Amino acid sequence: MKVVVQRVSQASVDVVNELGTIDPTFEPQQIGPGFMLLVGVSDEDGEEQLSWLAHKILNLRVFEDEQGKMNRSIKDIGGEILSISQFTLFADVRKGNRPSFVKAGKPEHANITWIKFNEALRSGGVPVREGRFGTHMRVGLINDGPVTIAIDTDNL
Repeated sequence: MKVVVQRVSQASVDVVNELGTIDPTFEPQQIGPGFMLLVGVSDEDGEEQLSWLAHKILNLRVFEDEQGKMNRSIKDIGGEILSISQFTLFADVRKGNRPSFVKAGKPEHANITWIKFNEALRSGGVPVREGRFGTHMRVGLINDGPVTIAIDTDNL
């Protein structure tokens, strides 16, 4: 799995339908302070990767304490998470100018793994809002810091 973690003061997502307008079947989601996550899943990812990643994100100390040091986790600040499925994190651009996405997980596996990952985050006591898998989404955020961290479970 690959995740881009962005510390945000706020973030939101909505879904655009085939007509290029806001999809009325999706309730736009938004959060206050916390993390906006871009989540990519490969076919090799399973319980080990998502459990490790959820634990790492829930305990990542990137929020400031009283002395201004990054010493607090999302749980410590009572933050929220906005999780967005993002297969393009597996883009391979080494050859040519058109990215290859062959390393991205097959949709059925990726969707189930992403859902389980979000549930693992929720079970850690943090509210998690989600985009919609496999759709055209518009994501807005205010990156706080900026703090942006890329995590790849290939390094386990």
